[in-house]
Amino acid sequence: MAMAAASSSASFLRPSVRRPHNKPRISCSSETLTPRRSPDENIREEAHRLSISSVDPRTPLFSAKYVPFNASPNSTESYSLDEIVYRSSSGALLDVQHDMDALRQLTGAQWRDLFDSRVGKTTWPYGSGVWSKKEWVLPEIDTDDIVSAFEGNSNLFWAERYGKQFLGMSDLWVKHCGISHTGSFKDLGMTVLVSQVNRLRKLNRPVVGVGCASTGDTSAALSAYCAAAGIPSIVFLPANKISIAQLVQPIANGAFVLSIDTDFDGCMKLIREVTSELPIYLANSLNSLRLEGQKTAAVEILQQFDWEVPDWVIVPGGNLGNIYAFYKGFKMCKELGLVDRIPRLVCAQAANANPLYLHYKSGWKDFKAVKAGTTFASAIQIGDPVSIDRAVFALQSCDGIVEEATEEELMDAMAQADSTGMFICPHTGVALTALNKLRNSEVIGPADRTVVVSTAHGLKFTQSKIEYHSKLIPDMACKFANPPVNVKADFGSVMDVLKNYLNKAPRF
Repeated sequence: MAMAAASSSASFLRPSVRRPHNKPRISCSSETLTPRRSPDENIREEAHRLSISSVDPRTPLFSAKYVPFNASPNSTESYSLDEIVYRSSSGALLDVQHDMDALRQLTGAQWRDLFDSRVGKTTWPYGSGVWSKKEWVLPEIDTDDIVSAFEGNSNLFWAERYGKQFLGMSDLWVKHCGISHTGSFKDLGMTVLVSQVNRLRKLNRPVVGVGCASTGDTSAALSAYCAAAGIPSIVFLPANKISIAQLVQPIANGAFVLSIDTDFDGCMKLIREVTSELPIYLANSLNSLRLEGQKTAAVEILQQFDWEVPDWVIVPGGNLGNIYAFYKGFKMCKELGLVDRIPRLVCAQAANANPLYLHYKSGWKDFKAVKAGTTFASAIQIGDPVSIDRAVFALQSCDGIVEEATEEELMDAMAQADSTGMFICPHTGVALTALNKLRNSEVIGPADRTVVVSTAHGLKFTQSKIEYHSKLIPDMACKFANPPVNVKADFGSVMDVLKNYLNKAPRF
């Protein structure tokens, strides 16, 4: 009975396709199929037509607004999402607050049914892993304004061999958020932000373009989504501190790229000053809209486990918006009855850029920014993270942990993971190092269901892998290096090399 009610109540939230009787029928083998729409109507136009023609008076009116982050219950300060605002009147971070009473008009079972019904579909915009949760993201945006590459729906990979061989674990999973449009999890947030900018421009708000400071992945996502929408993008990059693969993406997508002789924190300072003077919309994670998209990865993990909650989720942390986004996604699922608990979160930092780790080890005493040192995990080479307050709140709320990884540890972890069939980024190496340390200390048990969030595709970081396997990294043993073997072009030489290899090859 509960599932029947769920299906009935959820059905009026998603547009149903009404097929005109006078449309031609298409023959396919022995079957006859009715086309979903006329040939001169695309999926966006169809969604717009259906959203107008199939409004049901029973549909709850969902809404969201900006409020000061972690404000007191007595606070009345709020802003429309159509306002261009990044901080509260006191200078605090903002958060997107949803009308939870309206969302509670559906039961947890009904929300699960609705979200599951959209997976794998092409119906605009619900085929996206982000927009399949539209009511929890930007409930009031018109589907016409959404800019999407059907991002999300990323693979949750059972790391069977890695877990068994290196950690003695049977239930280890890797959430490949880097298998996305531009090769990183940043797509999840950028589709939301650029969609809202698209809406603001149609409302004639003063927005001439969108800008960001970036260590690579943010700029790639921003430039791609802005290019799709025809919106100018401006990118501030620290000179000589990101991979070529990351640099070429915004250039290829037509962004206006400034290579600046500073680090990420310096770029962030400049972009904030610029956006306060010019009508350029700020796209960094200071902008809480991005976190609304990123939180859907947490909901997606639950979906992929058939709504069973994992014990641990480990996330690499730099500017620290992502750890809060995961917490927020899990928390919304618990508050709205989709699950009965949330997992413990671990934030993993590079030892060369570890302000959150130092703050955690001090017992959450006064936070101090650090000067970030060079790290192969370049996307988290951040010493003064914007979302420090959000991260601390999330970790304290779920009994979370912070760990760090040295350069050698993270590169060894990456090499080990790659040797079992993965091809991960250095940031995922940071997260795997944290997992390894927590397993060695028996904080994480051998049967604990654990998810490591992989934030970017390994193809963006091939140079670091080449240097590792060529043993070209100074002061690093590169003990899992696997360089090619030079051999003469004759049968005997090749046979000698192969026999030597096979005699020494590991047995699993």
